[in-house]
Amino acid sequence: MTHNTVLELAEERARASIGSEERRSLGIVRAEDAAEFARAAGESAPCLVDPARADFAVHPMYVVSLLRGAPGADPAEFRPDGMYRDEVPGTDGLDVRLMAGGQAVRWIEAVRPGDRIELRRTLTAVERKGSGAGFLLLTVEKAYGAERGTLVEVTERFIVR
Repeated sequence: MTHNTVLELAEERARASIGSEERRSLGIVRAEDAAEFARAAGESAPCLVDPARADFAVHPMYVVSLLRGAPGADPAEFRPDGMYRDEVPGTDGLDVRLMAGGQAVRWIEAVRPGDRIELRRTLTAVERKGSGAGFLLLTVEKAYGAERGTLVEVTERFIVR
């Protein structure tokens, strides 16, 4: 299959899923995991890295970094490049190159230890860019919520070549 044919197939699949909402449980936020994330991100503020503190706070980017719930994913869930097979709409099983194309994050309410996080994800746009075969630019809207409502909204773009 030529690169152009593969890209056309990815575009067709992606366009067919525009507007379809997917939901995924990301599990319960554990203070220890959030503190580990903050340390790995280079944070040193005690309120972000010490879950035993009374003023402990979950790093604002922690929930946005979550792709799945509990660790221990089946290796069949991954693409050869290490991404989850279904993370970029329309590309599962296709030999395409994927790149992050930008992200805008809107914080609505702080994430707290103990929050049960649910992700809602919707592909909202598919654009063909460039000359020749070019590439696809996919826009995905995500909302990370807990029982008390939406906590974080994210607009992500993916480049598919």
